[in-house]
Amino acid sequence: MRHSGALALFLASDLVSPYLTGQLIACDGINGPLSCGRAKWGLLRSGPWPVRSSSVPEFITVRSEERISLIVLDRSEMRNALNTAMLAELADAMRAADTDEEVDVVILTGEGPAFCAGLDLKEMSASGANLRPQDGRPWPSITKPLVGAINGPAVTGGLELALACDFLVASERARFADTHTRVGLVPFWGMSVLLPQAVGVRMAREMSLTGNFIDAYEALRVGLVNRVVPHDSLLPMALQLAADIVTADQPASRVVLSEYEGYTGGGPEAMQEERRVAEEFLGSGIDLALIEQRRIALIDRARRRPEGQAN
Repeated sequence: MRHSGALALFLASDLVSPYLTGQLIACDGINGPLSCGRAKWGLLRSGPWPVRSSSVPEFITVRSEERISLIVLDRSEMRNALNTAMLAELADAMRAADTDEEVDVVILTGEGPAFCAGLDLKEMSASGANLRPQDGRPWPSITKPLVGAINGPAVTGGLELALACDFLVASERARFADTHTRVGLVPFWGMSVLLPQAVGVRMAREMSLTGNFIDAYEALRVGLVNRVVPHDSLLPMALQLAADIVTADQPASRVVLSEYEGYTGGGPEAMQEERRVAEEFLGSGIDLALIEQRRIALIDRARRRPEGQAN
């Protein structure tokens, strides 16, 4: 199983907008100036959306160039909270990138101040339509390297999207939390498998049981992200790393990913067990009105915490 990820909740960056208007800039990095300047990365030249879909996507933006596909969560007014339509569009985008012979690497990031607020709890409390395990992962399994560029808060389901990436680059504005228990829900996109792999079992338990946030530098310290960069350098750094991957042998790269999955992925049995437990929990009956009350309480809790204090 590749890129399995769990249930969602909250909040990614102003950083994407300049890039999506063709204002990509050359940037200095480990290997010197990158080929991500406007001359080589006119990312938003108009062109067909490369997804097999019956309609134009509303909440996901995709642009591909130089063998890199950039997938942007684009519902910034709702902090990229995942409703039913957005989940379907994200799955289509991942499937399209994986089958596109002109793409070797995928980058996932968010538009606006948040990476992803997780599941849209307003839709969930109204109908529960987006509260589905989706075969235990947020999108179909893909075989190509997936880099997460975390531009802001990644919460609960949003954290699970991040965990489903192969590795993460974080803006200094990024924050991470698992608030499933705060609203009375449980993960089913792989949180209980992927989070302890990243940060260790004890830290994972603390995050899941308290619902407290950790900032980008704490995430770096505990191993959740690979590096933290200034906010304006996030996408250039992700593009640099993706360009480095493109220059490697792609068949070998995909075999290596498969080997890592076999060694560290917990195996399909672990993912299936999480899904079984989640379906049993959901099948016991979910009070959608109570979830809405807890959502409001969670927002109030975050507002009342002093700046810099765990929340």
